[in-house]
Amino acid sequence: MTRLLTHPEIEWREDGTPVATAFGDVYFSVEDGLSETRAVFLKGCGLPGAWAGRRQFTVAETGFGTGLNFLALWQLWREHRPHPQARLSFVSFEAFPLKAEDAARAFETWPELRPQADQLLARWPGPVRGVRHLLFEEDGIDLILHLGEIAQMLPASRFQADAWFLDGFSPAKNSGMWAEEIFPLIAARSAPGARAATFTVAGDVRRGLAAAGFEVQKAEGHGRKRQRLEAFYPGEAAVPAPPRRVAVLGAGVAGACVAHRLALAGVEAVVFDPSPEVASGASGNPLGLMMPRLDAGETVEARLLIDAYLAARDFYRGRPGAALTDVRQPPRNETEVKRFEKLLADRPFPLEDLEAIAGGGLLHKRAVILRPGQIVRSLLEGVELRLGASPEVDLAARRVNGEAFDAIVIASGMALRTLLPGIELTGRQGQVEHLTGAVEAPPSAIASGTYCIALGQERLWGATFEPAGEDGSAAISEAARAENLEGIKSLSPWWVHEAQRGGAVSRASVRATTPDRLPLIGPAPDTEVISALWARGTEPEAWPVLPGIHVVGGFGSRGFTWAPWAAGMVVSALCGGPAPADMPSLRAVNPSRQILRRLKKAR
Repeated sequence: MTRLLTHPEIEWREDGTPVATAFGDVYFSVEDGLSETRAVFLKGCGLPGAWAGRRQFTVAETGFGTGLNFLALWQLWREHRPHPQARLSFVSFEAFPLKAEDAARAFETWPELRPQADQLLARWPGPVRGVRHLLFEEDGIDLILHLGEIAQMLPASRFQADAWFLDGFSPAKNSGMWAEEIFPLIAARSAPGARAATFTVAGDVRRGLAAAGFEVQKAEGHGRKRQRLEAFYPGEAAVPAPPRRVAVLGAGVAGACVAHRLALAGVEAVVFDPSPEVASGASGNPLGLMMPRLDAGETVEARLLIDAYLAARDFYRGRPGAALTDVRQPPRNETEVKRFEKLLADRPFPLEDLEAIAGGGLLHKRAVILRPGQIVRSLLEGVELRLGASPEVDLAARRVNGEAFDAIVIASGMALRTLLPGIELTGRQGQVEHLTGAVEAPPSAIASGTYCIALGQERLWGATFEPAGEDGSAAISEAARAENLEGIKSLSPWWVHEAQRGGAVSRASVRATTPDRLPLIGPAPDTEVISALWARGTEPEAWPVLPGIHVVGGFGSRGFTWAPWAAGMVVSALCGGPAPADMPSLRAVNPSRQILRRLKKAR
């Protein structure tokens, strides 16, 4: 299975409408695709009336195509958003994502959608298999794209849709999208009272929806299509209430991303941290580098790292304190040359993001240089902060310093071990060297075991990754400074000259790291109950958790990569939205895995 998805070649009619020759079918009506979308999908699902009074509404779609349905829905949401903090989630599945230039050409047909189309095109995802999460903060919209064959992506997804746009070419042209096994999966991901709409009235579709539990009826069609289908999933729509107040323990990038996402959802977040300032730990380095970690194999972990990196890159896009850059990664040895060759033979990224360089190395394009403290402070603007004293936490009662909260998110680095003794974390000390007043230079970076960053008149290089002391504190050392200098000698003579001219200031911090190097993201495990169930030989489908307690941590040296993705997971769970990830990824980062692994080893 290749990691890049091949898009269909597009032919264009004289009137500017596209034809998808991969299926021999049109993407939208020749007469007026936008009118068709409004009649078939928006009207067919009872929108905007169906989201009246809702704080979270989820629409799912089979077949993203040009994104026309999403843009039309976005426009309607802007006109009829039920609450200033209401959230619209759009979950779509696409096996053959278009190129941005093809989508742009299609959008020229509808100038009235230009405000939304321009924003979408600026962030159009590449053809990388996996789950893409784009957050349009101003309008409260999450776009979650599952890119890959629907037969693999839909079973692995986790959400409950309030409405379905069943699109994706005719059943005769694209049988996989309408396969018999797809309809029960649609039903399983439908909230009670969900409505579904489609332009086709094919008998297989009617029977498939009915067999899955939908009530199906034909409705008046649009244009040259005499009829269309509307379907209703029985039950009374449940309206989940988001939490009102959430305590966030930790004022680093993990806690800041969670608090920021909560604020966007209209949830009051109160951030606690024993340090007198935010970003006082590893999140406070003067500069940081965010680049992908690529594995040659097609594993859950490899996909997870790519999904998180792309989500983070999109999240930081345009924010103060973030600058795009190219990163050269020369190979450290012959083994790494061969590993890079395998990567390039089955590319995890398109040429816009990754290419080979002389000497067998890699060039990572559109990576990000960060000013961590600036980013954390901007994310926490307007958020209530309680800094300078260790909070007293009662997880069972969901109380912090005597105050009751609807939920608690633990994003406190190594302190997580104190609150949840069953969690395994190891402290790793990282020391960097920071130099100011250097010759002006554009954003650039080199990384190969160690790394070095140039930004304006600043330089930063490092970092060490040594075991931290038992007390979890960090200490600057001359040995670490010498190690950092030795590390950059293989990267660039120019960098050695810069480093040796003096004036660099060292900074050390501790990174909380898990034994398997994957983060801890999700509900906090109830270690005592899990252990008791295990002792009785019971293995439930869902392991017990502490109600209202969530964990965000164990990021190691990739805090700024994991934090936006993790915040999306936690806040969607708290507010009843769809998970912007697949279930294998959620299992890979579930904090309960540590408890279960330990119990299995002791068996």
